[in-house]
Amino acid sequence: MSGSARILLRPARAAELPALSGLCLRSKAHWGYDAAFLAACREELTLTAEDLALSSVTVAEVSGRAVGVAQVAAVEEACDLCKLFVDPPAMGRGLGRALLAWVVAEARRMRARRLTIEADPGAVPFYEKMGARHVGEAPSGSIPGRRLPLLELEIQSEVA
Repeated sequence: MSGSARILLRPARAAELPALSGLCLRSKAHWGYDAAFLAACREELTLTAEDLALSSVTVAEVSGRAVGVAQVAAVEEACDLCKLFVDPPAMGRGLGRALLAWVVAEARRMRARRLTIEADPGAVPFYEKMGARHVGEAPSGSIPGRRLPLLELEIQSEVA
């Protein structure tokens, strides 16, 4: 992928959910986790048909290839960032920024006032650079006893 390749954001399709789930696992592995840790995370990182029905899921595609995925769900006056993953060979090329911009726009469309992010510790600097602030900790959905940084990003309403 060249640095000037165009990023296309499009809705995820049911047929590609297994491949997108694999992308999530490869991205998680980027942080140096071992096979046992990744196996424990597999269920939480798997995208399902139910995810497509109950949340918004987008794919970042470059040159016809899926290289990133994001999922956001409305929860009262907030939205939860469920997933935001970039395939490791495509990291550092603006895909995370493009996916987060889509998430924020989607949260705004859902009339959310804030986006909550249970972040991998390695991803915290990215989210902070994008304007999120650390507000606490949340229990891991995959690893008993593990705590994750909890971040929030304020959603500004668009000015008419």
